[in-house]
Amino acid sequence: MKKTYVMLFSFLLVCTMGFSQTRKAVSILGDSYSTFENYLQPDTNAVWYFQQPRKNNDVRSVDQTWWYKFIKESGYRLCVNNSFSGATICHTGYRKEDYSDRSFVTRMNNLGCPDLIFIFGATNDSWAGAPIGEYQYENWTKKDLYSFRPAMAYMLEHMQYRYPNVEIYFLLNCDLKPEINESVKTICAYYHVPCIELKGIDKQGGHPSIKGMQQINEQIKAYFASRQ
Repeated sequence: MKKTYVMLFSFLLVCTMGFSQTRKAVSILGDSYSTFENYLQPDTNAVWYFQQPRKNNDVRSVDQTWWYKFIKESGYRLCVNNSFSGATICHTGYRKEDYSDRSFVTRMNNLGCPDLIFIFGATNDSWAGAPIGEYQYENWTKKDLYSFRPAMAYMLEHMQYRYPNVEIYFLLNCDLKPEINESVKTICAYYHVPCIELKGIDKQGGHPSIKGMQQINEQIKAYFASRQ
């Protein structure tokens, strides 16, 4: 009888481990919209959402963020959240400063081994007035990566090689400059990267509120449901 119990326990343990390993892992490459204190890798990344909430935004816990909601409700698991508040996709930041230490292009290699990647960016490129540049799909130089269009294309091409067989999705914020929206959709189409264009997100202090976070979560889930 004891041997039977041991065998049964071992079987259940293997089944449980197998089930946990089948859960798809999600990584996020983002900016302030995807940050939360103590949930970033590396933990030296700048944070916008804190456990001690801001006065101008009602998000006060990690389970209110769009990515936590989506991962939990969809049965996924978190791999890496490499988000950095204020970061631009290209190397040009606010006041034309050099953001090559925090740009999406710089951080895109550090996302672990996920099954899905969400890129949620371009907001700061729009707000900072980063140079748009020309559409460019090859032969990039470091100088090219200081403009949005070349950097966006370089990022998507590099990530598709860096993360083979990984689903990559781009989340496009609402209320951005038309030239940013056009550029993101054009470059995503070129690389066949799905672009989930967000609509009417509620914001406080320029950032998603609790309501806005839920709207993002719902719009992503609606997109996935429409593909089934």
